Amino acid sequence: MTRALITMTLALMTGVFAAGVQAQRGGAPPTPRAQAPIDLTGDWVSVVTEDWRWRMITPPKGDVSSIPVTAEARTVADAWDPQRDIAAGEQCRAYGAPAIMRIPGRIRISWENDTTLRVDTEAGTQTRLFRFGAAAPPDGPAAWQGHSVATWQIVGGRRGAPVTGGSLTVVTTGLRPGYLRKNGVPYSTDARVTEYYNASTETNGDRWLIVTTQVEDPRYLAVPRWVTSTHFKKVPDGSSWNPTPCEAT
Repeated sequence: MTRALITMTLALMTGVFAAGVQAQRGGAPPTPRAQAPIDLTGDWVSVVTEDWRWRMITPPKGDVSSIPVTAEARTVADAWDPQRDIAAGEQCRAYGAPAIMRIPGRIRISWENDTTLRVDTEAGTQTRLFRFGAAAPPDGPAAWQGHSVATWQIVGGRRGAPVTGGSLTVVTTGLRPGYLRKNGVPYSTDARVTEYYNASTETNGDRWLIVTTQVEDPRYLAVPRWVTSTHFKKVPDGSSWNPTPCEAT
């Protein structure tokens, strides 16, 4: 038996055992919503702490600085034509899952249901659905936000110990080809996005959300993964919420 098969078998046995223990205690396993080790819900505004010149304005055509692209990707970026995207009805190319969290603006996180976390964005008026336990993407065409599978990483909680924290991991596939940056730096339909959501509270009470994003794309990226870190600060309410449509420039 290979190491991978042994690991998979142990994981399945652990899951079956945990479900059995829960059943013996007279109840169904807790839902992902009930299991949440951190509260990500509410309204958050992006705070641009890096890559200001590429995020706050649309860079010139051909500027691929800081993104390790392949030669093919550079050729695609050099041919960027926003008017062509507008004519094709593809103004949202820069608002797909690999790039949307980097566009400045507010996001709103809520529970769609007990197994689905929802993220709405002001920028491009996009909606992302993070589905817990959904291993296979649904039938249908690729989409800007793809198919996202979420899992909690929980710290503590073993053998009756209290949960002391945790984070959220989201893996997104099934993507419609788009741009990593608004000036036409591409990602392909083979792109895979892995995100890590961590929250913290400062001594003054400010609540922060840090999203670490890894993009893998063997066609357009010259490295195994491109990593960015995006910061959001929680706002008291949604009074300033102002969704805007996708823009090609």
